[in-house]
Amino acid sequence: MTPELIGLLHDFAFLYPLLMSYVWMAGGTYYYFHYERRDRALLGSVPVIRDRGVSIVIPCYNEEDNVRETVHYACQQNYPLFEVIAVNDGSCDATGAILDELLERYPQLRVIHLQENQGKAVALTTGAQLARYEYLVCIDGDAILDPNACAWLMRHFEMGARVGAVTGNPRIRNRSTLLGRLQVGEFSSIIGLIKRAQRTYGRIFAISGVLAAFRRTALQEVGYWSHDMLTEDVDISWKLQLAHWDVRFEPYALVWILMPETLHGLWKQRLRWAKGGAQVLLKNWTMFRHWRKRRMWPIYFEYCFSVLWAYSMVFIFLLWLIGKFWLLPPEWRVDSILPGWTGVVIGTTCLIQLAVSKWLDAPFDVHLTRNYYWMIWYPLAYWVMGMLTTAVAVPSVLLFERNRRARWTSPDRGLRAPAR
Repeated sequence: MTPELIGLLHDFAFLYPLLMSYVWMAGGTYYYFHYERRDRALLGSVPVIRDRGVSIVIPCYNEEDNVRETVHYACQQNYPLFEVIAVNDGSCDATGAILDELLERYPQLRVIHLQENQGKAVALTTGAQLARYEYLVCIDGDAILDPNACAWLMRHFEMGARVGAVTGNPRIRNRSTLLGRLQVGEFSSIIGLIKRAQRTYGRIFAISGVLAAFRRTALQEVGYWSHDMLTEDVDISWKLQLAHWDVRFEPYALVWILMPETLHGLWKQRLRWAKGGAQVLLKNWTMFRHWRKRRMWPIYFEYCFSVLWAYSMVFIFLLWLIGKFWLLPPEWRVDSILPGWTGVVIGTTCLIQLAVSKWLDAPFDVHLTRNYYWMIWYPLAYWVMGMLTTAVAVPSVLLFERNRRARWTSPDRGLRAPAR
């Protein structure tokens, strides 16, 4: 390997996250002024919409600790016409019995029991096919839905006949540990900001599986969710957009969620996300044969560059580690992996990005300020976790994860926090 190539890897490892931060901030800021600002006066109220029926679909697997709360808030929607469909996907705990008990309390609730665990994609497809209405709002079995979420999501379907899906704005409930507080920053400075930016630039890489609305006609056209994809939300986003359906982001459609608060739980979740992203890349590379699908090319390349960045970081780390025990040529040596002046530049950019995201999301989350200090540590945790999970996920998908049924496992949901 030549010294020039080593230098190029170092430059790429430094410049890529720096460039993307400013791309996201520019796109997110434009989104706010072009789409979001005019709606600030309506925050906390219900948008005026026509009476289009909505089916709220809740796939459940071993959710005995959360399902009562989830169903309760789903049934409190400020929306004129809706039903709630809970799909018990072969749970091994008391989820099915609890859902049957809730039938007597909530007249909007319908319960579907699947005999065996088939995976979230099958549970979602079952609920969608048995729904009464054309429009579906899909949430997770531990999600707390804001009372106005359906109304905010549905207004997009009234704006355009080619709107196939709308993704909502997840907020973190559990913030009692460092990992929980770091993820507050992630969902604002990374996930929320990226969705705004991607919507500005044309296409969204992934809807949030914890809250998304769909037009059933669009789902039928693309064959619903794929049962062999580890991240069904990423896959359905690509299927819809490659079929020329519009996918949008609605920051005012809020949902409160539980996230892992142990390193083991966080690793399992992020590894699954990384594998799902790799599966989508492998599945959709043939789109470059079709000029009509060119609007998806930028987000495909963006993800490819993120994979390349992860392996560049792994390579640099290995050079540093090997250099501690063996003599390497001078041009190969990495003297330190501790941040120097480049770390100061990236850290300053991170703080700017966090400030921008805090400004954008402050109306939805009054507690963002108290978590700002903890967010400073987020880039280190996020980049290390992203680097490692990507490095493991790509070969795993290539060798082991193709054409296999994706089934549920009970995730780490952290320490419970009261609903808001």
